[in-house]
Amino acid sequence: MNKLNDLMARILLAAIFFMSGLGKISAYAGTQGYMESQGVPGMLLPLVIGFEILVPVLLVIGWQTRYAALALAGFSIVTGLMFHFDFGDQMQSIMFMKNLAMAGGFILLFIHGAGELSLDSRLNR
Repeated sequence: MNKLNDLMARILLAAIFFMSGLGKISAYAGTQGYMESQGVPGMLLPLVIGFEILVPVLLVIGWQTRYAALALAGFSIVTGLMFHFDFGDQMQSIMFMKNLAMAGGFILLFIHGAGELSLDSRLNR
């Protein structure tokens, strides 16, 4: 059962980023405008979309899991600071705390690794 728990945890952590990346594709212009309104160049959006789709896939299949987890932890903290650091707005405050909580989960994954049901485990045998 523990093997499945590790896999489920990776899937749940990855899901929000994967779905967010797909959502950015369908709302490209709006997302680009929001990024620019926050001082982030809109031309970075393709990189963000690629990151949010590809890195969670690495997490789910369990390949280079520690690096993927560390990258997603950093991404969560940076985007929280850039886009949700408005404690005068309760929703933004909640979103900021969500990003910190996700970063914590990714740091645990970085420390403990992917578990047995992963390419990392298979390749290390």
